[in-house]
Amino acid sequence: MDLEEIMEDYDLGRKMGSGSFGDIFKATNLRSGFIVALKLERRDVTNPQLLFEYYLYKNLSLGVGIPQVYQYRTTNMYNVMVMELLGSSLEEMFNLCQRRFSLKTVLMLAVQMLERLEFVHSHRYLHRDIKPENFVMGRGATSHRLYLIDFGLAIKYWDTVEDKHVQPKSGTRLTGTARYASINALRGGRQSRRDDIESLGYVLMYFLRGSLPWQGLVATSKQQKYEMITEMKLSTKAEDLCEGYPAQFYHFVAYSRDLAFDEEPYYENIRFSFMKLMNENRFINDMIYDWDILKKNILEAVNLREKKDQNEPQSKVEVE
Repeated sequence: MDLEEIMEDYDLGRKMGSGSFGDIFKATNLRSGFIVALKLERRDVTNPQLLFEYYLYKNLSLGVGIPQVYQYRTTNMYNVMVMELLGSSLEEMFNLCQRRFSLKTVLMLAVQMLERLEFVHSHRYLHRDIKPENFVMGRGATSHRLYLIDFGLAIKYWDTVEDKHVQPKSGTRLTGTARYASINALRGGRQSRRDDIESLGYVLMYFLRGSLPWQGLVATSKQQKYEMITEMKLSTKAEDLCEGYPAQFYHFVAYSRDLAFDEEPYYENIRFSFMKLMNENRFINDMIYDWDILKKNILEAVNLREKKDQNEPQSKVEVE
């Protein structure tokens, strides 16, 4: 990569992942030693998005669980956004936990997810790609905090000229990830706040169930797969998707599907229902997640093994 201009200031580390329109690298500032994340977007892309994403992060910078951005710059080949380095995504944590989260962990995450969406929506933006990979945990002192990332597909749902909600329309291409996309988005409808909320419902059920009914469909083309997912989501009733799990999840998914195009979701009521479920199960909202317990158990097992090895008598070696 032609990154000489970046390399003057940063020691580029490993690739951490890919966003909607770029790759993300861990990097160290050579002057300060400060560790950051660099998001790189090729300058020759048809529709550059990184500058928009940078300004949106700036606009949302006072929100809890919104990453801080430090700088935007360009090189001969790349647009570069320097931003706060965060921890692992929920998809990574999900895999670490054998692809199943406990009810307590899901509820603690759900409350934070709703808070992040409400904040973004309050600034009249939609995220449009709600999925486990776009929720990440913090690092260090904020390792318990959930962050919402990757605003490359975000868009305003408010017409600033007319000062009113945009109007519904059809015939648009799917924006987002088909597995978690709303039925409306899959059918080519313009998205609004209800679509982010519906996607969140599918993410929560994914964490509880371990998978969603429309995963693993075999198709001959991406378009055919989208059509198959759409048909299966349409035919999967909320009560069937949430069968065997607390009724609050059924009510949430059903509610999200029934929201009107320009209706404001009742974020606080939804959060209250999840917090009430926590109280009913006598869960403490202590921000100790499944992966924290898993890591603690692994560490204790390693320490116990090391202690056992140290206490074992050394084998005697006969010397002639």
